[in-house]
Amino acid sequence: MTETVTAAGTQTGSKSEQAYQAVKARIVDGTYSPGYRLVLAKIAEDLGVSVVPVREAIRRLEAEGLVKFERNVGATVSGIDPTEYLYTMQTLSIVEGAATALSAPLIGAADVARARAVNEEMRECLLHFDPVRFTRLNQDFHSVLFEHCPNPHILDLVHRGWNRLASLRSSTFRFVPGRAHDSVEEHEALLKLIETGADADTIEKAARLHRSATLDAYLAQATPDHQTPQQ
Repeated sequence: MTETVTAAGTQTGSKSEQAYQAVKARIVDGTYSPGYRLVLAKIAEDLGVSVVPVREAIRRLEAEGLVKFERNVGATVSGIDPTEYLYTMQTLSIVEGAATALSAPLIGAADVARARAVNEEMRECLLHFDPVRFTRLNQDFHSVLFEHCPNPHILDLVHRGWNRLASLRSSTFRFVPGRAHDSVEEHEALLKLIETGADADTIEKAARLHRSATLDAYLAQATPDHQTPQQ
C-alpha cells in the first residue's frame, strides 16, 4: 500500500516520502555529489527508518534521473551532463524571454513589489553568499515575471526548462559568484522596463540576454575539471 503525505509536512508524511525528500535535498545541496555511492543501510540509519522506505525513495530518484544503478556498485548519484545544461540554458533563454514579454502587460504593481522584495533578499544574500539559497530566490523572482504568460504552451516550456535545471542540481553561482552581483542589477533593470511599459521586444531581449549572460559567464571559466551546474 502506498502511504500519502499530509499537508502537515514531512513529519506526518510517509516514511518513504520523508526519505525521498531528505535524500533529494542532500543531492540538490551537494552533500551527495555526482558519483556518490548511496548505501541504503547507512542512509536508513541516518534517517532513523528501515531500508524499505529508503529503497522506495531511491527508485523515485532514479526515475527522475538523479540516481542511477551501476553493476557491482549499486545506487550512485548521477553525473551532470554539460551538453544538457548548455541546451537547456539556450532554450530557456528563448522561451523565458518570450514568456516574460507576454506577461509584462499583465504584471501589476503588487507583482512588481513582490519581485523587488525577492531581489532585495538576493542582494542581502550577497553579503554572506549562499549559492543554493540565491538560486532558490532567483527562481522565485523569475516566477513572478513569467507566471502571468497567457500562452500555456510557452509557459509549459518554461516550466520544463526549470525542471531540467533542477535535475542538474548545483548552482552556477557557486562557480561564478561574481555573476550573482550582475544578476541582481539586471533584475532591477528588468523591473524598471516592466514598470515603465517598455515594448515587448525590449523586454524579451533583456530577459533573454539576462539568462544567456549566466550561461556565458560559466562557459567563460569552465574547465574539464568543473561540473556543469544549474542556472
